[in-house]
Amino acid sequence: MPTHGVKCVPGSAQRRSGTQSATILGGYRALDLTDTRGYLCGKVLADLGADVIKVERPGGDPGRRLGPFYHNLPHPEKSLFWFAYNNNKRSITLNLETATGHDILKRLATKADFVVESFPPGYLDGLGLGYAALSALNRRLVFTSITPFGQTGPYHDFKASDLTVMAMGGHMYLTGDADRRPLRIGFPQAFLHAAAEAAAGTMIAHYHRETTGEGQYVDASAQASMCWTLMNAFMFWDLVRVKTMRSGIYRGWAGPSAARQTVVWPTKDGYVAFAIYGGLIGSSTNKALVAWLDEEGLATPFLRGIDWDNFNVANITQEQFDHFAGVFGQLCLRHTNRELMRSARDRGMMFYEVATSKDIVEDEQLDVRGFWRQLEHPELGAAISYPGPMAVLSETPLVLDRRPPLVGEHNEEVYVKELGFSKAEFISLRAAGII
Repeated sequence: MPTHGVKCVPGSAQRRSGTQSATILGGYRALDLTDTRGYLCGKVLADLGADVIKVERPGGDPGRRLGPFYHNLPHPEKSLFWFAYNNNKRSITLNLETATGHDILKRLATKADFVVESFPPGYLDGLGLGYAALSALNRRLVFTSITPFGQTGPYHDFKASDLTVMAMGGHMYLTGDADRRPLRIGFPQAFLHAAAEAAAGTMIAHYHRETTGEGQYVDASAQASMCWTLMNAFMFWDLVRVKTMRSGIYRGWAGPSAARQTVVWPTKDGYVAFAIYGGLIGSSTNKALVAWLDEEGLATPFLRGIDWDNFNVANITQEQFDHFAGVFGQLCLRHTNRELMRSARDRGMMFYEVATSKDIVEDEQLDVRGFWRQLEHPELGAAISYPGPMAVLSETPLVLDRRPPLVGEHNEEVYVKELGFSKAEFISLRAAGII
């Protein structure tokens, strides 16, 4: 059962004995072999309660050297980028390109329930560490791969950056002003979407395994995952024979002959997003807006006279929309973002804040929900705020209780206590550059 941008290929496995836990994945273990393209997948599994072991190259994962850094001091143990996607995990170091490294990973895989990786297609197979090899040792393994274009197809061997995937996933075709070059979202997000889809696919495969006893291979394509972020854009041609185009702050789906409709509006201290909708989805919001405008002395006879229950936004003329924009624009400029959002919420309206990072940190809803969590960093002598669980579940709550690991912080814990290496063997592995 695939999710967006993901294929799940059945394997075979023995049913796992039931594990009772206060979390969804308590009692399960995942090996996270990903680079920056897949960190989020492992984090989702960790937040769900799995014991996620981040397998890094000796010396540490290159992602640790990506900024920004704590107090702007570049250091592999102070990367805020690393912190964001690797809390709740443990860390070991292992050189996968050595024969001993191969043997160790296989031993780890026999004790794991999930493996997540983001190497180029065929790389792990070439080392004898791909799905075929590891599932032969552990028939119940769920093995997830995250790549730019998936494991098969004409582009599967192509390299890709965030820019490439944003473009080939359709995002840049729709982002930016029509008379200027296409744009991508400022912060690289393509592989975050891929990793999130990979996590969803992994959980579907996990459910399948627990239901049928079959392990699966999950193939997540970043390019295919990005297509699904376009929401309803790709359906317009099939449904109404309209080809969507880049339209900046204006609604772009209504076609070239329709009114140019603003969607992003300036306020006293920022911007909000609001669009007029028709039909059932827009009727209650539009009525509430006219009542609000009336209270502020801004409503006009034209707006009061519209039959919002039968209003069709596709038929609005430019003159009519300009009239609405002149009135609504005044309302926005009278108030701050928070004032507008609070009033819209109280009125049950569809209304959106164009939020800055500061707005999100200070958001009242997130504060009431207890979203931001403090994690102690003893090595920094400080506590740092982290985004909390992505969902609040009553029976199996998500966890956020482990700060991101230091490089190889859990080497001795895993190699000696869990895999049974002697202290002498452990020291030898370290001296040889294996760990």
